[in-house]
Amino acid sequence: MYAEFNGTFITLGGFVEMDRYRYLYFFILLTLYILILCTNGTIICLIWIHRNLHEPMYIFIAALSLNSVLFCTVIYPKLFIDVLSQKQIISHSTCMFQYFLCYSIGISDFLLLSAMSYDRYVSICKPLQYPTIMGKRTVIVLLTVAWSLPTGEVVVATVINSKQKLCDFTTNDILCNNSILKLHCVQSTFLIFYGVFISMTAVVVPVTFILFTYIKIFLITYHSCAEVRKKATETCLPHLMVLFIFLCLSFFDVIITTLDSRQSKHVRFIMTLQILVYNPLFNPIIYGVKMKEIWKHIKRLFYQLVNKRI
Repeated sequence: MYAEFNGTFITLGGFVEMDRYRYLYFFILLTLYILILCTNGTIICLIWIHRNLHEPMYIFIAALSLNSVLFCTVIYPKLFIDVLSQKQIISHSTCMFQYFLCYSIGISDFLLLSAMSYDRYVSICKPLQYPTIMGKRTVIVLLTVAWSLPTGEVVVATVINSKQKLCDFTTNDILCNNSILKLHCVQSTFLIFYGVFISMTAVVVPVTFILFTYIKIFLITYHSCAEVRKKATETCLPHLMVLFIFLCLSFFDVIITTLDSRQSKHVRFIMTLQILVYNPLFNPIIYGVKMKEIWKHIKRLFYQLVNKRI
């Protein structure tokens, strides 16, 4: 049917038992979207309002929360439409736009986590030099790189993707990810090698840098006093937890896009939902509970709301 439109529309064939669970899906997705907006919005607002949180570490946390809001705003509204519609379709141009935003934001998260690990390294291992090294200019440069580098890398892949001829118009997913490459009539060798290049520069290098900095931090703090070790644990553990979750979800994305279409549709659907839920929802919860200063302001905000009601 959609071939008649010269490939303008693509069918999203990854949904499971839509007729049976349509309204349940909508309720769950809407609830999750509201929770993600509220939790991440709270973190951003607290860091924006309180001057004692205007430090590089908290600014990077706010940037991660902002990325989560943007990522979900790109994905969830379209999911609402899809679960309530009889046919789950998306225009090719919109699909490419979603593809571009999803991967540029995802790669940006890795770079922000790298910036956070560098910030923790300087704070714990070079405390006297910290104000000089992690000044306002450094933070601005790190944020600019974290947002602009992925944009530049992914926009190239998106433009090339959008110009490929499609021989299939049904993807096995519920959003536009790398699985759309399987819709091309001819697999582009350049896209394959360029994808490897992006993976190396945007994932392998940042993750290696993060692990290297945290290993150095733990080696140095191991020989330090108990107070220094406690500070390192309190500030580094949340970052490592977020990194672990994000690596798992990235691994899921790779598995999803490489799964054969004959594989279980339910497995693919569940794994995709985990990508859409875990990182955006758990990040603010981890930072809100594990970061002492943020948790202090959250408790104060909660008490204020309770007292107003009383």
